[in-house]
This record gives sequence, structure tokens and C-alpha cells, in this order.
Amino acid sequence: MNQTLPPKPAFRPAVCYGTLKLESRYLLSPLAGYTNLPFRRIVRELGGVGLATTDLVNARGLLEGSEKTLQLIQTCPEDSPFAVQIFGSKPEYMRDAAQLLESRGVDSIDINMGCPVNRIVKGGAGASMMCRPSDTVSLVQTVVDAVRIPVTVKMRLGWDDSDLSAPFFAREFEQVGIVAVAIHGRTREQGFKGTVNHDGIRQVVEAVESIPVIGNGDVTSIADADFMLKTTGCAGVSIGRGALANPWIFRQLVQWEQTGDCYPPGNFDERLELLLRQFRYLLEMTTENRAISMFRKMGHWYLKSMRVKPALRHEFQCAQTLADFDQAIRNIASQGPTSGSRTGTLPDMHIPVPGGPVERW
Repeated sequence: MNQTLPPKPAFRPAVCYGTLKLESRYLLSPLAGYTNLPFRRIVRELGGVGLATTDLVNARGLLEGSEKTLQLIQTCPEDSPFAVQIFGSKPEYMRDAAQLLESRGVDSIDINMGCPVNRIVKGGAGASMMCRPSDTVSLVQTVVDAVRIPVTVKMRLGWDDSDLSAPFFAREFEQVGIVAVAIHGRTREQGFKGTVNHDGIRQVVEAVESIPVIGNGDVTSIADADFMLKTTGCAGVSIGRGALANPWIFRQLVQWEQTGDCYPPGNFDERLELLLRQFRYLLEMTTENRAISMFRKMGHWYLKSMRVKPALRHEFQCAQTLADFDQAIRNIASQGPTSGSRTGTLPDMHIPVPGGPVERW
């Protein structure tokens, strides 16, 4: 038994999104620029994730056939169960986008009501939907009524501390047929700063009758997930930054839940292999130049967790061609980690609370 782990948790029933039974209660959070198909494939191959959701997808862009938007919803047979998170402020666009996704075989649709980024909020979508209760409940009901597949909502606790409206919305959404809600335990005013309000999430759990509430925010370890589950009473946990730093976290959580122990996350060599595999998956989807550009932000998380020295991380970030990329990888592989060993457990990576939108991480 690993003495640093919390005790094995008591038995909990499986999490179900309506008729969709999830394989575990640990979900990959939708993160713009990160939770694309290559990363979802990696996480699923490692095991333990109950549901993976796309980056937030513009409902209007989806209907217009935008190439960039369609790339966000790319999937494959192994990427299952698969949810798409849509955003928008017009009920007709959200309804039609949901029906289009259903026709493409998507397992579940998630409505974004949590994004705090100005360009989303100014358009009346994301967290700003919490400022229009009647219109928002009507929009959500329109989407639910338009499809047969499960529909969920991801939201924050409220717009600011003076209006923690998530319990109200959760009750209303349950009445119109939403099958689950995920709650990021911060307000829109907080952005990603400050700490998660676990009591606020608990109030949402207590506000609904039977649908599962998924807790989200600052879960980067098994101890964090245990604390979230125990203090809020939520049915499951959604993990974002913790999965970027440690893609093995879902497998570890399931092992802990089943046995009280778990294997360590990947070592230096295993993380390097995983980095290259994810990059290959990205190359299958797009051009070399675009793949290199898109992968820089993900590469940052890999290399930091691998304890690669700053000069080599900088060389990787400056790669412009596949030859540059390959040379940077060779240099990283030859020098190894600055602390720890290639084949042993690496020191835990410090995961800071971001000071701004996901796009700038």
C-alpha cells in the first residue's frame, strides 16, 4: 500500500448519463486547445477515463461547416463514449447543432455555460448565460427536446459571489431533462484565480433530486479527487490541468478506487514515447507545420513534467520544421531529466493555478 494515498473509498454506484453508463466516475474536462482527438486517444489508451469531451465547439460554426470547427469534433472508434461541448446564445443554432451531432453518432452533448473568456461571454454564450435565467432554461430545454441522446450542462457557481445561481439552474435543468451537470467551483468573476469553493459544489449536489453532479476544479491528484468526492458528495470528478501534467491520473484513480493503491505515473522514457505518439496522431489530422504549431502548448506540459531543462524546452518550442522538431527530441532524449532518473518515478510537477484563459496556458 502506498502510504501517501487516501484510504480506499467506500463503494459508490456507477455514474449514468441517462441511459449512458460511464466506465468510471473520472472524466476528462474540455479544455480549449488541449482536449483534441490526439490527446483523447492517449488518455483512453492509458485507461480509466469515463468520458472525454471536445474543446468547446461553436454551434454556428458547426452548422456552417467551418473546417476548424469540424476538426474539433473529429473522432475515431476508440474515442468512446464521446461527448461534444457546444456553445452559443441562439436556441435555434444550439438545437440544430445538437441534431447534427446526434446524426453523426455522438454519445452525449454538453452545453457550455462556464467559459469566462470575453469573446465568448460578449456573444451571450458561456458564463454569461447565467445572467439570463429564463432565456437560458428555455434554450437548454430546446436542445433537450430536439435530441434523444443525453444532454448535460457544464457551468460555474455563478457570475460572481453575490449571485451563486448554480443550485437554481441545476434544479431547473433537471426538470427539463438534463441528465447531469458539471460544476467548476469558481465564479465567472474569479476566472481561474483563487480557490475552488467545495461548499458551493455541495449546494448544487443538494439542490438536485437524482441526476449526477460532477465536481471540477483544482483536482491534480488522487488526494484532491478524494477530497472533492467526500466534501461535496458529487458523483464524479472532471479533471483538466491534472491530466495535462499526468495523463495516467484516470488509470491511477480507478486503481485506487478498486484496490486502495495504484501504479506510479509514467517515467521519463514513457512520457517521451507518449509525447511522440500524441504528435503522430496530430500529424495524421493536419499538416506538419500546423501540427508543430498546435503541439507547442501540449509539449510544454510534457517537458515540464519530464524535468527537461529550460534551454531544451526552449529549443523544442522554437522548432519550425519536422527536422527541427526531431533534433530537439533527440537532444532531449540524450540529456534526460534534470532530476530523478529516466526509468524511476519523477518528482511531482507543480501545477499552478492559471492566471488567464485556457488559450494562454
